[in-house]
Formats: sequence, structure tokens, C-alpha cells
Amino acid sequence: MSGLAGLGYLGLFIASFLAATVVPFSSEVVFSGMMMGGLDPWKLVAVATLGNWLGGMTCYYIGLLGKLEWIEKYLKVSREKLDKFTAILHKYGDWFAFFSFLPGVGDAIAVASGFFRCRLWIVAISMLLGKFVRYIVWMYVHGMIF
Repeated sequence: MSGLAGLGYLGLFIASFLAATVVPFSSEVVFSGMMMGGLDPWKLVAVATLGNWLGGMTCYYIGLLGKLEWIEKYLKVSREKLDKFTAILHKYGDWFAFFSFLPGVGDAIAVASGFFRCRLWIVAISMLLGKFVRYIVWMYVHGMIF
């Protein structure tokens, strides 16, 4: 194995972390390579989940740096609409962070969760569950293919 896969579990952690940030990266390639290399699948799930979750939470904290005033000023959205959307998001959307594992939109979901000040503990739990399910599914799909 070479590259990040050559670093073992640390390489998978790094790959998974990067994949959950705005850096375009695929942790599944590293994960699959390590499974084919005979590493313990459940340890791979645990390490990948932890790295991906911490990367997602980093995006959440990046979102916290944003200001609603920017949306008002640059996107010309009224404060009333923003307040209404934020209230709906807080009522129903905190658990939406579960879907932060999705390719393409997952990073935006994580950043938006922070930007709109979703409750940290719900975001953290739902994001962790989503990332965990992602890698369990990948482990089983990979096992069926190879």
C-alpha cells in the first residue's frame, strides 16, 4: 500500500477527515484499499467514522464564523425571512446533519448547521450516526463486491 493507505489507520483517519471538509477527497478509496489489504473492517469503520465526524464538526465550526448579516447584505434576504427560516431549522433541522455524509451536499449541510446556529449536541450526535452508517454500508457493499 502506498500514500495515505500506507500510513495504516492514521492514513485512513487523515483521508476521512479531509473527505468531510471542503477539500475534495475520497476516503472510500483508502478504506477499500485497506480492507483489501486485510485490515480489520470494524476498526476501519471506527477510524473512518471518527475522522469523518471530526472533519464534519470542523465544517460546523467554520459555519459558526458566518454572520446572518452577510446573507441580508449580499444575498438581499430580509431579516424576517432569515429569522423564520432559522426558527424552522431549529425546530426540525438540527437532525438534518445526519445527512452530512452525502457526497456533494454533505459539507454544505455541516457548514449550514453551524451558520444557522443549530444545537451543537444534536448536530454532533446526528452527524456521528450518519457517518457511522455510511462506513458500515460501505464495508458491507465492499465485502459483497470483493
